[in-house]
Amino acid sequence: MSGEQDRRFMARAIELASNGLYTTDPNPRVGCVIVKDGVVRSEGWHERAGGPHAEVAALQHAGADAEGSTVYVTLEPCCHFGRTPPCADALIGARVAKVVVAGLDPNPLVSGKGLEKLREAGIAVECNVLTAEAEALNPGFIKRMRRQLPYVRCKVAMSLDGRTAMASGESQWITGEAARKDGQLYRARSSAIVTGIGTVLADDPSLNVRLSGEHNPAMAKFTDADQPLRVVLDSRLQMPAHARMLTLPGRVLVYTRSQDQQRKEKLRQAGADVAVIENESQHLDLVSVLQDLARRQVNEVLVEAGARLNGAFLTRRLIDELVFYIAPSLMGDQGKGAFHLPELTRMSQKVALNVVETRQIGVDWRIIARLKDTE
Repeated sequence: MSGEQDRRFMARAIELASNGLYTTDPNPRVGCVIVKDGVVRSEGWHERAGGPHAEVAALQHAGADAEGSTVYVTLEPCCHFGRTPPCADALIGARVAKVVVAGLDPNPLVSGKGLEKLREAGIAVECNVLTAEAEALNPGFIKRMRRQLPYVRCKVAMSLDGRTAMASGESQWITGEAARKDGQLYRARSSAIVTGIGTVLADDPSLNVRLSGEHNPAMAKFTDADQPLRVVLDSRLQMPAHARMLTLPGRVLVYTRSQDQQRKEKLRQAGADVAVIENESQHLDLVSVLQDLARRQVNEVLVEAGARLNGAFLTRRLIDELVFYIAPSLMGDQGKGAFHLPELTRMSQKVALNVVETRQIGVDWRIIARLKDTE
């Protein structure tokens, strides 16, 4: 097929992969299109971990039509036994003629080995078709496999003059309903939501996803089992056992430096997991926290916190992406800011960002930005 046709069918596979945006954790989002004689014969995508991978779902729908076909898949077919058998074996067994992939699987158990297995079976292979577009669906999985760290987003709702709350602490609601629902979708795609104990003590947040298929069709198969892990950074273990988030479906993980066994046991009885991070500082080491989350197969982290924790992540250059929701309002210079940073006295010290997207969401604006030296 022509390069243009390859891109068209791969674009469709990427569109299919996005159906799993909120449900595949900790697996990547993958889509597959099976084409024969220039006609799409079958489609599939990975819906959730433990279920059929995209290639297997598409092959099941294709039946005998898969023989001699060209298969477009957004990630290299796996070649190892995990929760399901290898997809490379399924493609070989179906006697497909060619496999076109967007890119190699960053998982070292697979990377390059899946395509090599297909070649050894006499199947033609082509790689790197719409690679960047496919990788954009899986930034967390890719970063975790390559660097043993999750992809970190920091979400901030603020006024036009950069305030996240009034001086009194009142913050509901800075942005409108549309922006708040959009922010819920970022929660839904995240493996974990991270906040600080200060936010818990001040606001007693739920930090859960409160959308359904009625609000967004892509959320139709989201269940309580898909709720992101709620993570509280609490160096002195001040987390209340009656915190609202502990009464809701989903898991809660508290990171601490405290060795207070009585407090730990009380939280565990309330349903929380407690993990101790040992370091010399009085504050939790954020890199150690992120590394531990990666070991727990967390792909994408959403930081929803106050200025101090936001500032700590930013100062350590641990944020991959900033998501700002900006309301058309002013809250004055006595309001609370978004990032507590060390005193910046020279323009050369300012934190430079690259804005990658601006979009109006209801009456508010969403701006997505990245640190210039982390792209």
